[in-house]
Amino acid sequence: MEKVVVSFKPKEVTKKLLSVLAKRAQDVIVSRYGLGSKASRLTLDAIGKKYNITRERVRQIENHSIATIRKSRVCKELEPVFTELKAIVLDLGGIVSEKDLLKHFSKDVSIQNHFQFLFVIGEDFKRTKEDEEFKHRWHVDSQLAEKIESALRKLYSKLSDDELVFEGDLINSFLDEVRDLNEKYKDEEVVKRWLAISHKIDKNPLGEWGRASSPNVNAKGMRDYAFLVIRKHGSPIHFKEVAKAISQYFNKKAHVATTHNELIKDPRFVLVGRGLYALAEWGYMSGVVKDVIKKILEKDGPLSKEKIVEKVLKERYVKENTILVNLQNSRYFKKDKEGRYSNV
Repeated sequence: MEKVVVSFKPKEVTKKLLSVLAKRAQDVIVSRYGLGSKASRLTLDAIGKKYNITRERVRQIENHSIATIRKSRVCKELEPVFTELKAIVLDLGGIVSEKDLLKHFSKDVSIQNHFQFLFVIGEDFKRTKEDEEFKHRWHVDSQLAEKIESALRKLYSKLSDDELVFEGDLINSFLDEVRDLNEKYKDEEVVKRWLAISHKIDKNPLGEWGRASSPNVNAKGMRDYAFLVIRKHGSPIHFKEVAKAISQYFNKKAHVATTHNELIKDPRFVLVGRGLYALAEWGYMSGVVKDVIKKILEKDGPLSKEKIVEKVLKERYVKENTILVNLQNSRYFKKDKEGRYSNV
């Protein structure tokens, strides 16, 4: 994440703003926003206990202090600071998740607290609290914020439960939803920041996007990791390679034997050869070679030995002889006068 460089020192600015308050009010604001030597923020209750006042009284002092700072001569003198911050928020997309916004200024939580306090004081900045759909976010243009949130809702509704979309495709879909926006916002990095506002859309460690509730996005166990690995590979892959890729992509220790056991148990995977697994969604038939032959004959009726071999080899990575040995099993298959095989 690219760091934003500002022309002022945030701690010096907040110190000037706090200077207009009485000592107790200063202490309340410093404690509430983590502006002191410790970056931790105190709750209304904790501050109330310190001064032996109610949490509601603390809230009143906080609100009155913010109003006092906003009306002060010092605040007016510092107007260039708020103008600079507004320009930065607009450059970042006009609406940004709080976490992303503060990280652009510093990784240091203490410094982030000072910037957050400046956003609270600046009357151009509006904070919307986290809800089921979106994270805590700041904006400087209400109409733009509504458009972005509406577009994110539409984008989510178009995704099916377990669908995965490549980042470029999702960005294009999002831009389709906001065609009438100013061209300056139609930037890949800006769109990624907008996507990051959503609680309901997220991306997996392989950079594919989908519904945050999907195991394909928020993978929770070895089977989910294996699914994503095989899907990314795009063709049947040996379970040893699956285990290696899980360790590589997800930084999770994947034991070969454990990975194999998990693949066997899950209907999303089909064993298509010696240790080779494919995804059932690719259309591979489940079962051992005998079961595959039975399903082919059920579907297509009596077939010649050559035709059966051809069809089975599309489903399984096995030797031709393995198929022929299975066909000789008279408990399951019979041969007619024309040399065609069918199920018993």
